[in-house]
Amino acid sequence: MKPGIQQEKAPKVVAVGGGTGLSVLLRGLKEFPFSITAIVTVADDGGSSGRLRKEMQIPPPGDVRNVLLALSNVEPLLDQLLQFRFNHGGELDGHNLGNLLIAAMTEITGDFVSAIRELSRVLAVRGEVLPSASEPLHLGAIMEDGTTVMGESLIPLAGKRISRVFIEPADAHPLKEAIEAIRDADLVIVGPGSLYTSILPNLLVGGITEAIKNSRAKKIFIVNLMTQPGETDHYTASDHLRAVHDHVGDSFFDYILVNNGKIPSHVYTKYLEKNQEVVRYDQDSLSKSGYKVIVEDFLLYDALLRHNAKKVGETLMKILRSGE
Repeated sequence: MKPGIQQEKAPKVVAVGGGTGLSVLLRGLKEFPFSITAIVTVADDGGSSGRLRKEMQIPPPGDVRNVLLALSNVEPLLDQLLQFRFNHGGELDGHNLGNLLIAAMTEITGDFVSAIRELSRVLAVRGEVLPSASEPLHLGAIMEDGTTVMGESLIPLAGKRISRVFIEPADAHPLKEAIEAIRDADLVIVGPGSLYTSILPNLLVGGITEAIKNSRAKKIFIVNLMTQPGETDHYTASDHLRAVHDHVGDSFFDYILVNNGKIPSHVYTKYLEKNQEVVRYDQDSLSKSGYKVIVEDFLLYDALLRHNAKKVGETLMKILRSGE
């Protein structure tokens, strides 16, 4: 039996991940009475983030930018401005304005974490955004055929099934504030997001996994809605869970959230054309995990398929109040 949540205080929720999946979910969760801390990967090495990382020797800002804006309370025009990407050639071509802003603030404040903290105040961020590590990480993958691919942006392009991923430096230090947030959390969410390139890089940072396992928080794994080409092709829900176990051990979660909502055929056809399939709920395999499995229609379609953050938030509130 885990401690109940004090009604007079906002439950402390820590979300671990990166990429579009996490930021989309957080846009909805910030409307709930949660005290949110997002712990974000710093393994990106492609696009604007990769260029700034290489040229300025700073952690990649892209995932942090998306999460900052997801948790911010700014006018839509400012949000659009900070997501603006230059595309007219020249030195700025391909750069994202928000990424440049984070890079500039890093120069002004002297370090990446301080830059995030200051921008959080400027953007009226509801919660706290923290990188999982205090330094940029290099992500590598060992494929099932034994070959190794280095670089987060190159792994999905290899066209091979991933056996496992690893980070360099292997002894990367977690951010102290991230460990403290996990330790004090009432609930820890892992996912949704790119399994091998957004979620696992955080869990591989020394101390993060141990902090989650030792935390009194209820731990929840949110299974992705769709497979990701070059990364989780043909994966079922239990395949996602098995990959986490293979990297950081089992007995890691209390709950698994799985979608069973039906995708309209005309929408599904568009995703199949991009080599994306629905992540199938394989009940028999998942039931053997020992975790409580919550299966509901978490699907929302609004130009793109995404988790219904309102439905997820309501489910999280029920879990927090359950006292189990």
